[in-house]
Parts: sequence; C-alpha cells; structure tokens
Amino acid sequence: MSRLSLSDTDKQARDWFAETTKALGCTVTTDAMGNQFAIRPGLKDGPPTVAGSHLDTQPTGGRYDGILGVTAGIEMLRTLHDNDIKTTFPVGVVNWTNEEGARFPISMVSSGVWAGDIPISHAHDLKEVGTGTATMKSELQRIGYLGDIACSHEAMPLAAHFELHIEQGPILEAENRKIGIVQGVQAYKWFTVKVRGADCHTGTTSFSHRADALLAASKMIVYSHRAASRKGALASTGILTLKPGSTNTVPGSVDFSLDIRSPDDSIVEAVEADCKTAFSAIAAGEDIDNLNTSFTPSSKSCTVTWQTDSNSPATKFHPTCISCVSETTKALFGEKQEGLTKAMTSGAGHDSVYTSKRVPTTMIFVPSRDGVSHNPVEFTKPEDCATGAQVLMGSVLRYDLLRGEGKV
Repeated sequence: MSRLSLSDTDKQARDWFAETTKALGCTVTTDAMGNQFAIRPGLKDGPPTVAGSHLDTQPTGGRYDGILGVTAGIEMLRTLHDNDIKTTFPVGVVNWTNEEGARFPISMVSSGVWAGDIPISHAHDLKEVGTGTATMKSELQRIGYLGDIACSHEAMPLAAHFELHIEQGPILEAENRKIGIVQGVQAYKWFTVKVRGADCHTGTTSFSHRADALLAASKMIVYSHRAASRKGALASTGILTLKPGSTNTVPGSVDFSLDIRSPDDSIVEAVEADCKTAFSAIAAGEDIDNLNTSFTPSSKSCTVTWQTDSNSPATKFHPTCISCVSETTKALFGEKQEGLTKAMTSGAGHDSVYTSKRVPTTMIFVPSRDGVSHNPVEFTKPEDCATGAQVLMGSVLRYDLLRGEGKV
C-alpha cells in the first residue's frame, strides 16, 4: 500500500481516525502540524496517557509499520468504551504526521515540532521529495488538516507515551519471542551529499578528461559502507538524483542521501567524520581505500558538499514506562514471560524518540515475518498483533493506575 503523508489517501485515513474515535467518546484535536489527538476523559482532569504512532507509509510500504500502533490504540479505546471502564486520568491515541519522512524529507518531523526540537517554520516549508513544489503547510491546508492549536508539548501536554510497533527486524521471530520490551533507540543522522563535476559527451570525452559526478558518488557510497562496517555501524543510501539524465551525457550533478546509524552517538560522529574526509579526497580524484583500482585517472576533479537533514541522538526510554510493559507481560505470559519477551534497542527512529524528550515514553515490539519492513510483503501474524494490543492497553492502564496512586 502507499499512503504518503498529507496525500488524498492520508486524508481518508485521518477522516476515519477522527470519526471512529469521536464515536468512542473522544474529543479530537488537530494541531498546526496536523497531529491528531483523540482523548477520552478520565475521572480526574490532567494530561492524557496516550498510545501514539502514525498512519503514513513509505511509497511501497507495508500495512503494519505505524498503522498497527494507531489501530491498536483505537482498539484500546473501543474496549474501554464497550466495557464502560473509567480511567483515573484521560487516555488517548495520537496520529503523528509524516513520521516516515518519505514525502517530506525529515522523519518524525511533527513529533519533533511538538517536542520543540524542530522549528515549525522549517517544518511547514519542507518541500516534497522529487520534482513537486508542494510544502507541508500547503498540503495541510489543501486536505483541511492545518489545525488551529499550536503544535507544542505546552499547548497539548501528554502524561506518558506508549508506542506499539512491528520490530522491522528478524530477532523476535528467530528467537520465537512474542514481545520486545524496548529500552531505547539507536542514534542516526541523515545527510544529502551533493557532488558536482561537469556534463560532457559520452562519446567524445575520454575517461582521462571527465569530471564524472556519478562515478565519484558511486565510490563515496561504497566507501560509506566500508567505513560503517569498520565501526560496527550502518550506512545506507536510499535516494540518488542525477542531472542532466541523458544516456549520452556524463552526469555533472549528483545528490544522494546518506543514513548513518549506531547505538552509540560517538560512532555515528566518527563515521560521519571519516566519510567527510574520504569523500573530499575521492572528489579530488585521490585513490582512497583502493577505490581507483582498475579505473583510468582523470585530469578533471569534482567537488562535494554536505547538508545535514536530520540528527537523532541515541535515546533511552523511561524506566517506569518500561516497567509497566514488563509487568503487563508478566501478567499475560506468567512463568513463560522470560522466554517470550526480550529487552531490545530499536534500530529505526520513531515518534517516541521525540516524545521521550518531554514525557515518560517507551515502545513495544511484535515480530515481523522474515524481519521485512518498508516493503509490500511486510507482515505480522494477527495473533501477534492481538498480543501487542493487549500489552499496549495493559501498559497504558498500569501507568494510569500509578498516576492515580500518586506514584508517578
């Protein structure tokens, strides 16, 4: 499926979210980034304890990434409503805007604005990836989801944030475990690397007289993989744009994305520094890491510049929220709890990274078949989705109980 942020299909999902949660007795608020907050009242007033995730997808995304967390949260609201269960304080569900960063190129941008880490003017001015001219603000206006409420943790305070999510990796399935109790999220940085050479004719310009931006970029991408491997990190390129885009013209302009990840902030910084030094040398035509072996040297060179698109330091989640998840799994699995759960660090970024900067937060993982995500074959068994939803509701209710007892 494809439901890019602020598209017509995203509007349909947002409309469904609002209609469904209102029917379950919630008040739905939309802020200036289009974040939707469906809040069910409690016996006492106060900030809500929420289940949050997102409804937008990758261009060829699956049906579970983010969507499971929102729909499981709505199922929690339905269970409370149908059984007339009163919580001490309000509880609710949040649909965060553009978590994926697939259409507008900053992931978790709207939770980042809510947390105060990303200026709303910068977020509103983000242009869609590709050749389109739409901005986040223009699309929020177009689909009718540019809310009047300020996007901030002060205007829309939360008490705690729990996020159910598919693992997006192979560990739980491989170890026959049902629940990942997430301790935190690894660090990552996103960059746009811009390589500039000179357009020239493929038939009349010899190798020794080319400033081939694509060839230089290719060597840089290979080097980034090697640099990350040496540090036990990850480096990936998912977007590559070249100009002029003609079969018989050597590209003089290439932009590519670079995503560097590690559980350790210092390792991300080290890989970044290594790549910056190496990329400059590669652009100048130097033989770095034997990447010029079997290539014809050129008298021409390229230039390279870097743009930082996103910076997400390593995150540690709140011990009380983690304890709520752990205690819920003990109640659910009994003596089998140790074998059916696993303490984990998330390899992917999530909105919980930003909410954790302002309120107690943690995440709950369920298995992904073959560890596949961001792919149409992404799949989690229905029974595993149900187990995750049970743990999500139990964790939210345990946190609400602790609040009622004055323990948090």
